[in-house]
Amino acid sequence: MARESRAYLTTVTEVGAGANPDAAIPLLLLAVSDVLAVGARLGAIVDVVPSERYEPDVGPDPDVEPLRAALANALEGVDEYVEVVDPVLGGEVATATLSGELVSVAGALVQGLRHHESGHVLEALWWWQFSYLSVWGERLSSVLRTLQTLLAHVRLDVDDDVAAEAEYDALQR
Repeated sequence: MARESRAYLTTVTEVGAGANPDAAIPLLLLAVSDVLAVGARLGAIVDVVPSERYEPDVGPDPDVEPLRAALANALEGVDEYVEVVDPVLGGEVATATLSGELVSVAGALVQGLRHHESGHVLEALWWWQFSYLSVWGERLSSVLRTLQTLLAHVRLDVDDDVAAEAEYDALQR
């Protein structure tokens, strides 16, 4: 979980920095998928129970606003999307932003990493499991669907003439 958290944080930071703008959506799709897979494993196991009743203090929360602003800039034009608030209890929809959700999850992952790096591995696992089930699992699932849909539009939405020419070329091989 620590390794995937670090990989996720590296990817969202690099996308926010504009390191590879043409690959931003595919890179985010991979990072989100990877951390969701590890989170799902934590969600599927029996509850992790830390030895201490109270969470050890790991200091003030990091300021993630610069990362959110950088991601919003990098994802300008595709940042906002619509999601179903609770697909089990109703069909209410709300707007969300990829940048906001990606950074919210980054904050939860950083909190777990801070416990992990302080030697509180069980506390880190508890935090990641709790935050996966209560917040970021659901948020990233919506982000994943949105990223996959964006990628599908980018790759599949082409002019009819271009599609016909590609089909013709493929059939002639």
